[in-house]
Amino acid sequence: MSQLIERHSRKAARILDSARALVLDHGVRKVTVSEIAQAAGVGKGTVYLYWPAKEDLILGLFARELLTFLDEIITRITADPAAVLPHRLAPLLIRAGLRLPLARRVQSGDADLLRLLTQQTGDRELFARVTPSALCETGLPIHHRHGLIRHDRPLPDQAYALHAVLTGFSAALSDPATAPLGVDDPEQVLADTVARLLEPPVAPGEPAIAAAAEETLVVLRQIQEALLGLIERSQTLQQ
Repeated sequence: MSQLIERHSRKAARILDSARALVLDHGVRKVTVSEIAQAAGVGKGTVYLYWPAKEDLILGLFARELLTFLDEIITRITADPAAVLPHRLAPLLIRAGLRLPLARRVQSGDADLLRLLTQQTGDRELFARVTPSALCETGLPIHHRHGLIRHDRPLPDQAYALHAVLTGFSAALSDPATAPLGVDDPEQVLADTVARLLEPPVAPGEPAIAAAAEETLVVLRQIQEALLGLIERSQTLQQ
């Protein structure tokens, strides 16, 4: 992943960290390149050495956040192919997604950040592919082919139902104060809900699970490469 210039430059790493903190505290519109440079302890010109504009810096920052999210999912499925089972994958995606501060800011209604991230059609479509619901929807045909989900309901119906479940659980887990009391393990409730909604009465065998995991990893790595390409395009220096 040589596209990640922060691996070669401590200054670039400080700039990214400072930009993230400032955007989370003040929003995209109020943050200036001068403020980012000052927080990072570098000159304003140093920021432009790595990124042609503030917007490119923020775009690359968001892509890096999604890349971290994907890396976690890929690592888990690679280590344990059974993590691809719907009742295990859904909580994993939601849990990892809740650790993305910029994504959560978008979900909370930051119109300026959303506008920046969706200016280019290609970027907008790429980012849309990395939401938990979108990843699950992408994986459903793979699950279907290998018998990891039921065959008695149309795939679009299953995708819609799963999207609704994940959206609701994500909202509840991101703001526990609004959720009903008395639940000790919400992620287990999510796992049980997805299992009842999608999974067949007879569990698939290990070969089917392994095949589904491998296909899923291929798709995730393709998205990973697309994010790396976006990050590289957002930078002034191509390393």
